[in-house]
Amino acid sequence: MTDTTEQSLYKSREPIFPKRVSGRFRNLKWAIMAVTLGIYYLVPWIRWDRGPSLPDQAVLIDLAGRRFYFFWIEIWPHEFYFVAGLLIMAGLGLFLFTSALGRVWCGYACPQTVWTDLFMLVERWIEGDRNAQLRLHRQAMSLRKARLRLTKWAIWLLIGLGTGGAWVFYFADAPTLLRDLVTGQAHPVAYTTMAILTLTTFVFGGFAREQICIYACPWPRIQAAMMDEDTLTVGYRAWRGEPRGKGNTRRQKKNKALSLKIAAEEAATGRAAPAYPSTPMPYAAPILPQPLTDQPPGDCIDCIACVNVCPMGIDIRNGQQMECITCALCIDACDDVMARIGKPRGLIDYMALTDEAAERAGGTPRPVWRHVFRPRTVLYTTLWGGVGLLLLFALFIRPEIDMTVAPVRNPTFVTLSDGAIRNTYEVRLRNKHGMAQPFRLSVAGDPALRLEVEGATHTTVTVPADSTQLHKVHVIAPAAAAPARRARSDIRLWVEDTESGERSFEDTVFNGKEN
Repeated sequence: MTDTTEQSLYKSREPIFPKRVSGRFRNLKWAIMAVTLGIYYLVPWIRWDRGPSLPDQAVLIDLAGRRFYFFWIEIWPHEFYFVAGLLIMAGLGLFLFTSALGRVWCGYACPQTVWTDLFMLVERWIEGDRNAQLRLHRQAMSLRKARLRLTKWAIWLLIGLGTGGAWVFYFADAPTLLRDLVTGQAHPVAYTTMAILTLTTFVFGGFAREQICIYACPWPRIQAAMMDEDTLTVGYRAWRGEPRGKGNTRRQKKNKALSLKIAAEEAATGRAAPAYPSTPMPYAAPILPQPLTDQPPGDCIDCIACVNVCPMGIDIRNGQQMECITCALCIDACDDVMARIGKPRGLIDYMALTDEAAERAGGTPRPVWRHVFRPRTVLYTTLWGGVGLLLLFALFIRPEIDMTVAPVRNPTFVTLSDGAIRNTYEVRLRNKHGMAQPFRLSVAGDPALRLEVEGATHTTVTVPADSTQLHKVHVIAPAAAAPARRARSDIRLWVEDTESGERSFEDTVFNGKEN
């Protein structure tokens, strides 16, 4: 008979209330949160003196001026390859860390993780820890529940507003923009951006949380390509923890009762029962089903502490799962329990699959450095460092002056009254210095050629600080000169900073009147 029951392709979200936990990994997450949020919120307010004509904000993405300022570094639009190189380095860095330590980025530094941790901190401060939150969640709406919820949401909105505000401060002078925002004089784009980021931070960090990691983020689905058997990731030592049970008293009683039942069925039917129960035992480990034996219990006492602290709501004892972000909070929770019951730490720990056989046999795992430094990670590190060195090299050799030349094609040349041939070019001069500089233009290719700057009495022009300036330049060949009698002649236009002596050039073509 065909089952026509409709099944949903999307699992309804069940609220997760992680329990507070303390330990080395939780402390590391607090430190990373403080550093990353501090950088995000405070960097726009750092000042950096670049001179009277340039912005004094240390980090500024000036879309109107088409500049990116990062302390002493200034990136121009035609130097976008620096941004591309940084993105390549970010991708290689993500590959490197995932190959060595699994989803360590997701567990410690991902913005979704950092802001979710901050929102959960506020939630615990207002509503209490896990048990208090569960009780409040199950209660009917009351004045107390409404007050706690509204207080929590108000603080979340303030955090979201600060998040959106900090973002727009990266695109304009922070003190000026803050004044304009408060007085209502800021551009509508600033208010719109802040509203969008406030809303998304409020929803993603407060309500969506693990749903973003599971459904919106593509990284969980491709991380396996970056990992192998030597990758250190959070796992459960089932060979040490099984069989589970609180002193195994309750489990032994159930196993004994089930054994008697199976023995009675065997006596009645004359057939042997299966070695394992047909229905799963309570809290049974999917990795190792519990046989009906009297073997001594493992180190896992089935306290569910690792599940209660997990922000993704999973049981790490079920093996590697897509939802796991390797935040290692389950390690802190399990280590605390093991210390209290007098068992060795590390039942849940960072481990590699290649060490499983040795540990099962009672051996010791390989040193961490041997898992981290292997051909794949060395390759990623080499590529990452190579791209970084190339960017530094390009940064230090780039000139402070530059030019682009575009021949005017309508007309390609003009015949003057004395028979001379004139070509016109649009020359864009770039002055990357922090002060106005005099630039002298010249032409090379044939001694008979001469250069004139339209609107100027000489060939030296002053370009303002940190700006570009467009000039129309005429190159003239006398009627008897070879370039005037040839269809095309290669020439080179030069620009020289008369104060520093720095020079730049660009090759182009002179069009003559072919005889």
